[in-house]
Amino acid sequence: MPHTAFMLAAVSDDQGPGNTLRIVLLASLVGAAVLAWFLLRGYRNDDNND
Repeated sequence: MPHTAFMLAAVSDDQGPGNTLRIVLLASLVGAAVLAWFLLRGYRNDDNND
């Protein structure tokens, strides 16, 4: 089966920045959520911040 090895080699080749962009996008979304939580938690009114 020489075709199987050729197809596996073709799939494993570098396909461009797809995975890198996916990781950067996910990290930026998580970072934005953490930043929003950090900034907005100061506006909470728990009646103990007199």
